[in-house]
Amino acid sequence: MCVEDRISSFPDPILCHILSFLPIKEAVQTSIISTKWRYLFASISTIKFDGYSMSGLTDRNIDSFKNFVDRLLKSPDQVRLDCFRLSHEICLWNDGDHDFDISGWICAALCRGVKEIDLQLGYLEDILPAVLFTCGSLVTLKLDAVGHKFKFPSDVCLGNLKTLHFRDSFFGDCILRFISNCHVLEDLAFIECDFYNTSVINIQTPLLKRFILDFDLGEFGDLKYVVLINAPNLVYFQYTDVVAQGYTLSTMKSLEKAHISISGCGTIDSQTIATHFIQGICNVRSLRLTINEGVFRTSQLPIFHNLIEFEFLGRGFNGREIWLVEFLHRMPNLKTLTINFPVVAGTQWKAFEVPSCLSFHLKEIEVSCFSTHIIEMEVSISNL
Repeated sequence: MCVEDRISSFPDPILCHILSFLPIKEAVQTSIISTKWRYLFASISTIKFDGYSMSGLTDRNIDSFKNFVDRLLKSPDQVRLDCFRLSHEICLWNDGDHDFDISGWICAALCRGVKEIDLQLGYLEDILPAVLFTCGSLVTLKLDAVGHKFKFPSDVCLGNLKTLHFRDSFFGDCILRFISNCHVLEDLAFIECDFYNTSVINIQTPLLKRFILDFDLGEFGDLKYVVLINAPNLVYFQYTDVVAQGYTLSTMKSLEKAHISISGCGTIDSQTIATHFIQGICNVRSLRLTINEGVFRTSQLPIFHNLIEFEFLGRGFNGREIWLVEFLHRMPNLKTLTINFPVVAGTQWKAFEVPSCLSFHLKEIEVSCFSTHIIEMEVSISNL
């Protein structure tokens, strides 16, 4: 029985688009289907080399893989690229015996007008070409380099860059100049990163909608700095750190969701600074808060009129149930309350009473990670 091959009748651009969703290894394997498919993989718009695509490589065929990548990226008359991604597995083979031209691969992708570059490499020393930071086609740039200290050229100009993510990296003041030259940036993330020799972290990005500032509190956890954020159109904000020396946050009227994990409030001054920080996000609609002590001075907190979802994780400090009740009094329109009660040695929860001021709107309460013998909860809310 003959089965009609209807897929092969599709136009080449549609077939190439379909192949772009496959791992590069499987896309290449389609070349044996027929003569029509033989070179289609060479015109795909997404090129990703990860652990799966490099599985099966040996010392015997690694040079063939290198030559294949060179031809795939650098051959003439290629289509524009949507995405070019390299994962850290490629570094396992990039030694003195093989010497991959990673910088040349990046340049080739840039020459093909690539929109997204995602580099997950164990090191980036002498790999990133200067042209990467003046590429007009880039919309998304993600750089993950464990322990790398980034230094950027002074003429950075990424006029169309909307997404910029860094992970496991160190930065000096040059990163702030970098960001200031990305005028349409909407999504900025520093994940498990650190700033060194920096007294002020100044983010002035009016179009920014999503911002993650997640510090690695290990070796450089005692650095002192002031955080300035001017992002009036921010929709999502994630912050993880000890209390800084000071905060200046512009009014975030559009803020929908915030994930805050903050610690290091052993003094009255640090509590005052942390309270000033939380005042800057008082317009938020959904808040997840992780603390390990009474970090904010509740008497100075504003009213969170827009807050309808609140998730609380208090990592074991005495008196946290009193502190939490005082905080809840600042949320008159809350609809959903999630409380995580971890049992920590040396601390104990007393009776916890949901404030009556929440009775008009609160519809759902979720409590997790607690032992029933150490807590009483009084709830008298008609909307539940």
